Amino acid sequence: MSDTSAKLPTGQMFEMPASVPPGMCLELSRARLLPGAQEETERWMGMLHDRYEECLDTLSAERMAFEATFRHSDADGTEWIYHLSLYGEGGAGLNLANPVDREHYEYAVRCKEPGWEELRPVLMLTPRPIRPLLEAWARDGVVEGTTGGNDA
Repeated sequence: MSDTSAKLPTGQMFEMPASVPPGMCLELSRARLLPGAQEETERWMGMLHDRYEECLDTLSAERMAFEATFRHSDADGTEWIYHLSLYGEGGAGLNLANPVDREHYEYAVRCKEPGWEELRPVLMLTPRPIRPLLEAWARDGVVEGTTGGNDA
């Protein structure tokens, strides 16, 4: 892995269904949390909330149209983190020269098992008025007619 960039998750694993616009990737990935990492994971998510505006500023280079994180506990106590994302092909991924991306990556290393399990996408529904905006963002990292890159 390069010292200046990283992908979390690792990139497109499956062919996209026809409902995902051309040039875009829809991913749902999961990773098991390391035993005893619950409090550190809370700090990780807290850091992302506290630095929300910095995180938004990274989305253009990543061509990230949407990103969300979830946690789940199995009945046996196994904890998982899920990552849902919609992004344009060719996005930059994490830029480890960027302080918030670097800290995000370092938390991931401390909190979760290496790698991701990828779930296969089968359908994406997008309201007609929003779809062209998502396509433009995924292609260019900007939407014309907005006041700032992350205002779309």
